[in-house]
Amino acid sequence: MKVVIAGAGSVGSSIARELLSNNHDILLIDEKPEVVGRSGLKGARWLIGDACELTTLKDAKLEEADVVVSATGDDKVNLVVSLLAKSEFGVGRTVGRVNNPKNDWMFDDSWGVDVAVNTPRLMTALVEEAVEIGDLVRLLTLQTGVSAIVEFTVPHESALIGRTLGSIDLPQDCTAVAILRDDAPITPSPDDVVEAGDELFFVAAIAAEDALRAALSPES
Repeated sequence: MKVVIAGAGSVGSSIARELLSNNHDILLIDEKPEVVGRSGLKGARWLIGDACELTTLKDAKLEEADVVVSATGDDKVNLVVSLLAKSEFGVGRTVGRVNNPKNDWMFDDSWGVDVAVNTPRLMTALVEEAVEIGDLVRLLTLQTGVSAIVEFTVPHESALIGRTLGSIDLPQDCTAVAILRDDAPITPSPDDVVEAGDELFFVAAIAAEDALRAALSPES
């Protein structure tokens, strides 16, 4: 997956590092040439320039990107980059960093932002979610470091479709906490029937993630 990240500060670099470890194609845009050597990122591509300038985004070939992440420390920049990515380059998914909670209301589709977040780990997960349908995505590690909130988007060819939630053999230390269907949250019950495209959310022990992944991907 091709991901363009605007802003190579601590947040942008953190996101890039994790995405690189998962073998994604990463291009970072930053105005400061010194960040290249300072970042310690191996395998990333770089473009030095102002991400708010159309010429810079054209040089980045933004139209080829699967996801654009606006991760600078300036909310105005993040909004402009997201809007240009959507309106001028037709990027399929944009993830925007919110620095000031007072600006949260602006980070919506009117500014070209698909997802607005302020946690680097969650930003990474939401970037990867664009191509990880059918796989388990860890959204947030809880403070104990033992459990996590994870998400699974049901593929259209999944053998889970038509089954009740209660019929899925979930690991013992895993609990379904929500279903998101057609943008509406549902409190899950054992009798809920799984539909294609459902987003299933669980709280699970990190050690049980592989078992949960296997339970959610049964052979047809």
